[in-house]
Amino acid sequence: MSKKIKPYQGAAGGWGALSSTTRFVLGSKQPAANVRNLLRANKVKGFDCPGCAWGDEPGKHFSFCENGAKAISWEATKKQVTPAFFAQHSLSDLQRQSDYFLEYQGRIEQPMVLNRDTDHYQPITWPDAFALIARHLHALEHPNQLELYTSGRASNEAAYLYQLFGRSFGTNNFPDCSNLCHEASGVALTQAIGVGKGTVTLKDFDHADAIFVFGQNPGTNHPRMLHSLRNAARNGTAIVSFNNLKERGLERFADPQSPIDMLTTSDSRISSHYFCPRLGGDMAAVRGMVKQLLAWDKAALAEGKAGIFDRDFIAEHTQGLTAYLAQVDATPWQQIIAQSGLTQAQITQAATVYAGAKRVIITWAMGITQHTHSVATIREMTNLQLLCGQLGKTGAGLCPVRGHSNVQGNRTVGINEQPSAAFLDSMEQHFNQPMPRQHGHNAVAAIQAMLDGQSKVFIALGGNIAAAAPDTQATAQALANCDLTVQISTKLNRSHIMAGKTALILPCLGRTERDMQDGVSQFITVEDSFSMVHASEGVAKPNSPHLRSETAIVAGIAQATLGSKPLNWLALAQDYNLIREHIAATLPGFENINERLTQPGGFYLGNSAARYQWQTANGKANFGADPLPSQLIPEAITAKAAGVLSTLQTLRSHDQYNTTIYGMDDRYRGVYGQRMVLFMNPIEIKRRGLKAGDWVELSSIWLDNVERKVGGFKIVAYDIPPGNVAAYYPETNPLVPLHSVGEGSDTPTSKSIAILITKQTTARII
Repeated sequence: MSKKIKPYQGAAGGWGALSSTTRFVLGSKQPAANVRNLLRANKVKGFDCPGCAWGDEPGKHFSFCENGAKAISWEATKKQVTPAFFAQHSLSDLQRQSDYFLEYQGRIEQPMVLNRDTDHYQPITWPDAFALIARHLHALEHPNQLELYTSGRASNEAAYLYQLFGRSFGTNNFPDCSNLCHEASGVALTQAIGVGKGTVTLKDFDHADAIFVFGQNPGTNHPRMLHSLRNAARNGTAIVSFNNLKERGLERFADPQSPIDMLTTSDSRISSHYFCPRLGGDMAAVRGMVKQLLAWDKAALAEGKAGIFDRDFIAEHTQGLTAYLAQVDATPWQQIIAQSGLTQAQITQAATVYAGAKRVIITWAMGITQHTHSVATIREMTNLQLLCGQLGKTGAGLCPVRGHSNVQGNRTVGINEQPSAAFLDSMEQHFNQPMPRQHGHNAVAAIQAMLDGQSKVFIALGGNIAAAAPDTQATAQALANCDLTVQISTKLNRSHIMAGKTALILPCLGRTERDMQDGVSQFITVEDSFSMVHASEGVAKPNSPHLRSETAIVAGIAQATLGSKPLNWLALAQDYNLIREHIAATLPGFENINERLTQPGGFYLGNSAARYQWQTANGKANFGADPLPSQLIPEAITAKAAGVLSTLQTLRSHDQYNTTIYGMDDRYRGVYGQRMVLFMNPIEIKRRGLKAGDWVELSSIWLDNVERKVGGFKIVAYDIPPGNVAAYYPETNPLVPLHSVGEGSDTPTSKSIAILITKQTTARII
């Protein structure tokens, strides 16, 4: 594997994406089957891509992107992790292997249990595995010693059964992958407009006059979004991007599914304006836009003209304007410029585009949600939209772009450690049993509870928490403290080898595989970022006859633990229509779900805020009057640093989806054959007496005096603001302190880590 740094000259997509996809699919163990699978991705009577949560475009012959094709082929491999593999490799041996090695071994073939005496996993039958879980759960002193983790891959049906099982057992401990990524979006939007979801549909992108893109890299993380952005740009929509790094997908895009783009080697400019604020400076940038709009609004009114703001909308639908505008007036331009890292002229440019647009969409992702002040930042973006009435009309609204394919659906059907009273009331009435009312643990709280010995059993419905969570050593110790860890998975990953005293690996069907229950093919449902609920039905032969669906596994655990309380779990696992009938009876918006799923493309759940129905305490959309942070890195942190601090953000490479690493290339950033790199501004590299190619170690600064350090990173010069650096996760997750979390969200601050950079003489890894 050749290691090199070579700047990429092409557009996102194009022949680069096509050739990469072709090599990956044809290089798999079953290329013909993978091609057939791809033709059924995101199609009626097909399966929903296990990748991102971007919406499906109807009528497209090919409905997958480069990374979706990799996800599908990665899951559909013929390679298997068999009992013979586990007999060959001890747990200690596997702990020394890379994440790439672990997942590359293939699909887990049958249930396995860890034998601590031999340090090896060995086979276990499904009934014995369920009985083992039940024994551990019955031995708990109280239900809140159980942690029920969920990945965004899980279907609505599996997630609904999972939360019903947990609450029937007596706990609201539902730590979830959304706690680690988009929690701030749900918190901020619920506070402001009464619903924690985006207000737009996919069609709105065709009607917007301007789209403001904050903190996201769609070319790598949700490439199908580039089709929507390209079409919008070609229709004359102004696309204004705010992103800490220059990312090729926000600059230029050539559609690899367009014959014209491919034959003419043409591409489309995506962003009409591209701004690179400091890490965490987006709130200041938006505050600056509002400050400029407010000045123009006052000037227009003074001249007897119509103002910039939509006063009819504000008067009828909102509350809190006076306090908010007072906060804007009190924010000096000097602070805005210093914190955003942008000039006043740049911010005025962005405000000019906004003021000239009749319909505006604001969209964001994890570059916004993983900071201390993420909730306040999203409130600020929402304030901007409220000021100009940019909600509830075609081509306008708010659009958080979720990462995992069903992370939004999981929350909708009850994966929530803080469920609403209305949800619990509905569940109690329908199932005729009390539901626990005490708030449960989110992901960070669950890790701490396991560290403290308060929680004893950890069950994961998908995901890879050992690699995804912050503070890697603390997370590993938390899992090791458990009496039992259970991982419901398709492939081997880091969480299987950071195991509890007793550990189970329960292999499940993938999204691409046929799910036969009692001789009948079943389908599941997922919800995308636009609140569309789709049916998904696997088409491929399962990798192993020992695999069970996630739904069947959850039902098996519940039946072994609770018997038929409050219902016959195994009967539900044989017919998913029955599960959906319970969903319809307990959750608003899902009425007649089984009939509505017969519609091609599924159905729209709706959004109360888009209908101007504000489900807030005061029945209004609320402005938030948060001040800007006093400084982006708290003074208590800078005071502890004996050196020049940088701010690190963790990010994905292009050959990666969440914690799954498909390969060692990051094509659009010009990195090949390696992952241990640190992106730095060329001016800062020189100022620090370093040069591109030098090896460095990174240590984070936090208030608890715990040493967090990683090494063996090679400096790569990149277009990123001075003082900010970037590197891949999970390699840099050890630097993220467990309790460095967002205010109001408890989301780890993985985009805002205070670090020291020290030169190494070699590539020695610490």
